[in-house]
Amino acid sequence: MRRMTAHILILDDDTDVAYAAQMLLRRRHGKVSAAHTPAALPELLARDVPDVVLLDFNFAPGRIDGAEGLAALDLLRALPRPPAVIAMTAYADVPLAVEALKRGACDFITKPWDNARLVAAVDSALARHAAAASPAMSPATEALMGDSAAMRAVKTMIASVAPTEANVLVLGENGVGKELVARAIHQASRRAGQTFLAVDMGALPESTFESELFGHRKGSFTDAKADRAGRFQAARGGSLFLDEIGNMPLAAQAKLLTVLERREVTPIGADRPEAVDVRIVSATNLDEARLFDPSVFRPDLLFRLNTIVIRVPPLRERREDIPALLLHYLRAYESQYQRPARGMRAEAQAWLAQYAWPGNVRALRHACERAVILALGAEYEVDDFGLAPQAHAAGYSTGGVAGPGPGNPGDELTLSTLERDAIAAALAAANGNISQASRMLGVSRAALYRKLGKHGI
Repeated sequence: MRRMTAHILILDDDTDVAYAAQMLLRRRHGKVSAAHTPAALPELLARDVPDVVLLDFNFAPGRIDGAEGLAALDLLRALPRPPAVIAMTAYADVPLAVEALKRGACDFITKPWDNARLVAAVDSALARHAAAASPAMSPATEALMGDSAAMRAVKTMIASVAPTEANVLVLGENGVGKELVARAIHQASRRAGQTFLAVDMGALPESTFESELFGHRKGSFTDAKADRAGRFQAARGGSLFLDEIGNMPLAAQAKLLTVLERREVTPIGADRPEAVDVRIVSATNLDEARLFDPSVFRPDLLFRLNTIVIRVPPLRERREDIPALLLHYLRAYESQYQRPARGMRAEAQAWLAQYAWPGNVRALRHACERAVILALGAEYEVDDFGLAPQAHAAGYSTGGVAGPGPGNPGDELTLSTLERDAIAAALAAANGNISQASRMLGVSRAALYRKLGKHGI
């Protein structure tokens, strides 16, 4: 069963650095352990595989080539369900960062770090780790599963666009698999052997936007204690996925536009620009009416990003794919949790095929995981999937007992119910925008994604 508390491991030879990271992260995550040599990894992994590893890349005195860290990264990535790995190094070496990303690291941090940046990187890594629910669910399978006319059109677009260098804008609601479509574009492109780096643009603080994307030079501002590569430099030769672009402030949009026009970045404190060679794929869940509103998004930047537009359909527009998705995820989770394979009542399958699935494929996947864990009968029932109470109004009978919901005498006023209702209300008020909803609720985007999965929203 999924852990209630994430396990984060810090592997760094500097005990002071490891202790500082532990103290910072323990405020948000209960289980944060530390080790100081890669030789300790096998014993640690035999006891418990962490969800996220913060991995230093040089351990022996005088070493700066990163070989020890890369070997540890290879060991971690070879595990049946590997943790998300964030590379850490005191040497802002772009080739080493790129090599780590190529070998499977999900992000990199240079020391000394900015606390907000480290917390955001860990939250993002946890969200990605949770999304990779099972080894049986490869990104390509999840992104492109389905033989509906709508999904065939998406696959055709990917096949046509991927071999080119055109910028691609992926549009779609939360949970439809926009990042997975972006990865499929990268994997089918001439850049497939290079880095694919995803950046949540909505989560970048405006104060550190330029440093995060374009890098900085030592001494360029108070906390710039070393040179640092930005995301554009780290993705050089590969693809850079700019997620949640619709949540960028207008001032940040202007800076991004300049880089895309000139195809070069100037790190903070540098006296000359650096050419960048990256394929840009971006995504947003904004509807197109808001996207074309100049008060929300700069038209000149939009025209740079949307050379090709791929619209990923919501699940309710490709209902014929739902039975195959249900079967895939149920069988995958049955295997993962070593549960018996169950059939499904015909009435339940018909009801699920007509459900609106406001969280799309992500919500369906989490609902299947819940059903596999909690189902007791010989066949899956609708209630096993833990969907929103009001959905029972669709006419499906659960044995003559109304599902719990507002106004029913059997309401369960629990913290879980209140939390679920608060999240649903925030999403409705924000028109499905995760960043806005997370701000309303006072939680991070990563935390909100975990709660969406918890409640099957």
